[in-house]
Amino acid sequence: MTYSDFSLGDACKAFGLVARTERLFEVEPVVPPEWLLSLLQRGRPFALGSEKARSEFIVVPLLLTWVERSPIPLSVYSGQRLDADPARGLTGECDFILAKTAPLPFLQAPIITLVEAKKHDIEAGMGQGAAQMVGAHMFNEREGAEVGAIFGCVTSGETWQFLKLEGSHLLIDRDRYYLDQVGQLLSVFDAIARCYGAAQG
Repeated sequence: MTYSDFSLGDACKAFGLVARTERLFEVEPVVPPEWLLSLLQRGRPFALGSEKARSEFIVVPLLLTWVERSPIPLSVYSGQRLDADPARGLTGECDFILAKTAPLPFLQAPIITLVEAKKHDIEAGMGQGAAQMVGAHMFNEREGAEVGAIFGCVTSGETWQFLKLEGSHLLIDRDRYYLDQVGQLLSVFDAIARCYGAAQG
């Protein structure tokens, strides 16, 4: 069993999570940089075919913008394995991991956010995202770099669904964000980064 085998119900049952929906962010849109808008416009027609295409043409430019805007150091790891507890299914590759560190060639705690790119079905990806967040918490704990909460996101590129893990509470954002409102999406990224401004890492 790996992260991708978990449904949301499976993850909650296996790891004792209590799930509920609430509004995670109160954000005002920011002005996106022109280079990002241009890159998204050029890449969007090529992002229709596969999860990999969505990752390369939509998700990566947005994550790079997040790193550029962030008040804290961030590293982005693509296709990185996170083998936190293989016996419990907490093993496998993550599409994107963001850690509060300067860029390094190896994964270093603390992990603060995980992003999973899905072709269509956001709901089907939430179990995988929840399991990855539990795995990230275990990784941080083992490395002595715990943070108060871990965020996750499941995205089709066009639609972005955020989650937040606080202890045993899995919070599912009642709002979804869309590529056509990229200024709001960047504002969410800013809000997540601010959550870790005082965290150790």
